Amino acid sequence: MLHINDLTYRIEGRPLFEQATLAISQGMKMGFVGRNGTGKSTLFRLIKDEISPDDGSISLRKGARLGVVDQEVPSGPQSLLETVLAADKERSDLLDEADKAKDPDRIAAIHTRLSDIEAYSAESRAATILSGLGFSAEDQQRPCSDFSGGWRMRVALAAMLFAKPDLLLLDEPTNYLDVEGAVWLEAHIKTYPGTAFIISHDRDFLNRAVTHIAHLRSRKLFAYSGGYDSFQKQMREQQRLSMALRDKQEDERRKLEAFVTRFKAKASKAKQAQSRVKRLEKLKPIATIIDDPIPPIDLPSPERSLSPPIVRFDDVTLCYDEGVPILKGLNQRIDPDDRIGLLGKNGEGKSTFAKAVMGLLAPQDGFIKRHKKMTIGYFAQHEIDALNNAKSAYEHVVDLMPDATEAQRRARLARFGLGVAKAETKAGNLSGGEKARLLFSLISFHAPHLLVLDEPANHLDMDSRAELINALNTYEGAVLVISHDRNLLESVVDRLWLVDKGTVTNFEGSLEDYRQLQIEKSKSSKDAKKTDSVKVAARKASAKTRETLAPLKKRCLDIENELEIARGKIAKIDLKLGDGTIFTSDPRKAQIILDMRRELEETLVKLEEEWLTALENYEAASNP
Repeated sequence: MLHINDLTYRIEGRPLFEQATLAISQGMKMGFVGRNGTGKSTLFRLIKDEISPDDGSISLRKGARLGVVDQEVPSGPQSLLETVLAADKERSDLLDEADKAKDPDRIAAIHTRLSDIEAYSAESRAATILSGLGFSAEDQQRPCSDFSGGWRMRVALAAMLFAKPDLLLLDEPTNYLDVEGAVWLEAHIKTYPGTAFIISHDRDFLNRAVTHIAHLRSRKLFAYSGGYDSFQKQMREQQRLSMALRDKQEDERRKLEAFVTRFKAKASKAKQAQSRVKRLEKLKPIATIIDDPIPPIDLPSPERSLSPPIVRFDDVTLCYDEGVPILKGLNQRIDPDDRIGLLGKNGEGKSTFAKAVMGLLAPQDGFIKRHKKMTIGYFAQHEIDALNNAKSAYEHVVDLMPDATEAQRRARLARFGLGVAKAETKAGNLSGGEKARLLFSLISFHAPHLLVLDEPANHLDMDSRAELINALNTYEGAVLVISHDRNLLESVVDRLWLVDKGTVTNFEGSLEDYRQLQIEKSKSSKDAKKTDSVKVAARKASAKTRETLAPLKKRCLDIENELEIARGKIAKIDLKLGDGTIFTSDPRKAQIILDMRRELEETLVKLEEEWLTALENYEAASNP
């Protein structure tokens, strides 16, 4: 499906790829991992032909359709459903042509092709995808412009999945999804008939959704079978073998050098010493798989602990519009050493609850008590977006440390992995992971007592996520974290709160229990929809049967009425002829009446035959 051969690409003289090679076969689901800034998104741009390689080639199977989520997300007046349907350009073009075509043969060909691409079930398929990504039936009819950038990115993802390209290129797709959406996407990718190449640092997603891993390191691409855990195991084994080979080589080098040093001056050993010199020259260093040290993330702990609780909710109701509660009946407390994970679907109120914790949203009813001396550090996607792109990381820190020395400021940045080069880089030119590190530096600057983190791992690579976990476990304050990264939650939190059905409750199970709960809900929803579909189909079939039977039944009734009329007329004639006087008093009139009766008898026989035929047709249609 996709072949990358001896790819070389440089940015401003700095090589990102040097003779990198990778092959992705039809139907393969390949995750793509590597350190932030090593070139993963650049490779996607090369595949999309937005930029050209310096050397080597990238070839896609002839005629294959490429599917990507564009950075320009949909934002027009079209509804979500219309936006997704428009993504299948072939379907749209065929429907337009069908309205204009005049040639019967072409019209037949168009409808045959529409049937082949399942065009007539398109709305149902599009609605199912949107539903899986968290959009209700009402949402699907609203215009894209009503939604935030993150939600519109989901619409772009839905549109691309609906179009069913031969090769999907996905760049961190779970960043925009909650746990429920990620579970749905995982199932969708596993059953997707095409090929997928996915940049992701979501360990759980990579373990469940992909069949292979591509690893970018040392400017080359390496392929591994299995999910992320399998890849890690294979990497560790390669590291062990490469280190063993290197140790063996170093041992041989020491022995050769010792022999040369000892015997190079002896004429009897000169030839042997010279041969060992040549052997030393031929010894090439063993390439070892040892990653560069990961830049740190240092979250300073509060100078002193506060008395518990630092936040307490007493029968709180939260809303944005008076009388329209988002959450109610809240009775939670946060203590100085709490580690809380907040679970729930997008739109259920997790961010609303977080705002109330930080004092950004006042309660409609009840009251929220916060410790007077408490300070809070807040991390969220919109906070990253709010960084001044024109300022460097160093300039951001200057605003917080106006009286500090340059050395102190740079030391502060270095604690978050932003060394000399990155410290002078404008925020707008930093990668997502580097921006996240800068924001961690800023929010933890005053050693807060509570960290409120909304998807903090979204832009971090695997190693940086591990560093964040270590930093949070070292941090001695309280943590409230919203995340779909199961590994981060399992490693950091010890309590789970569930935001669901308009309130916040303790969730007593594990994250695996929660995941299974979402799968069961999804299955129940599908079963309910299937049952509803069966009922609808039955109603439609019943209506169609009634529609078919109606004229047959009516024909039977009409003939029965005609029979009754004919029999009534014959009865009246028989009444007139009954006493026999008419035959003597008016023989001519009697003959006319007898002729009428004979005609009625003939009509009666024909009607009875028609009635029997109509009845047989009706019974045959009623019992096929």
